[in-house]
Amino acid sequence: MYFNSNTLAFSDGAFIKAQDAGCNLHSQSLHYGFSVFEGIRAYKTPAGTQVFKAKEHYERLHYSAKAIGLPLQYSVEELTAITYQLLELNGLQDAYIRPLVYAADAHMSLTAPAASNVFMAAWDWPKLLGNKMLRLMVSPYQRPNPKAVPLEAKVSGHYVNSIMASSHAKAQGYDEALLLDMNGYVAEGPGANFFYEKRGELFTAPCGSILRGITRNTIIELAQEAGITVHEQYFTPDALKDAEGAFMTGTAAEVAGVASVNSYSFNRPFAETLGGMLAARYQALVTACVAGATNEVVA
Repeated sequence: MYFNSNTLAFSDGAFIKAQDAGCNLHSQSLHYGFSVFEGIRAYKTPAGTQVFKAKEHYERLHYSAKAIGLPLQYSVEELTAITYQLLELNGLQDAYIRPLVYAADAHMSLTAPAASNVFMAAWDWPKLLGNKMLRLMVSPYQRPNPKAVPLEAKVSGHYVNSIMASSHAKAQGYDEALLLDMNGYVAEGPGANFFYEKRGELFTAPCGSILRGITRNTIIELAQEAGITVHEQYFTPDALKDAEGAFMTGTAAEVAGVASVNSYSFNRPFAETLGGMLAARYQALVTACVAGATNEVVA
């Protein structure tokens, strides 16, 4: 799925066979999850392969590394250039890109390492949550306390929480989880932000206990351009009982419609909701397939 015998990956200054990539088994990152990563998508457009919001993604990668004290020696521009090289070498246009920054060499102490390694892979990957309307379950697992770890940093270790919540929800027959924060307010999904619609306006959790997603930010921008009010505020699951629609956003998931959260169902056809309209506008934006769509990319 992720690579075959011909796939190339980037590893510390060289493009190598993906199957030959590896790391030191005494790495702090492997034992403690002390690494940072990004999820990025490239799209086939009339202007050629375009990496969507590469600058924003690699700026966030730098922020994440700095937030936990992990060195990152490549600039935003260098990482962007490597991304396009990687896509070209693998003959990819519509693709998912995964850069990973992890502790260099054998380092098992509980202090930040003096150096890091950089790995980058790319592969064909359909929408993470598929194309069907999702049935969500409010998870018994909470998002971590933002005073305990920097939640706006995309740290690998944070995703143990996500895996546990998602696995639990699927074991109960749901498609995905919806996590609350420590105060009982809706935060986000395991790998996507959450929006709901009520009376022609959108609501989403504020920054604090969520990852401020780049797709989330793009959807807010598209909504504002369309004259839709977006409220970034705290709300409990009870706020969904008379909502008219809901959706999730993320680079891997793109924009995914939600059918229900626990016993709360959203019966309006997704195409007739604000989420459905914004999903279409998002696809037009990333593929630059309609007049007036502006794709903010770095080539």
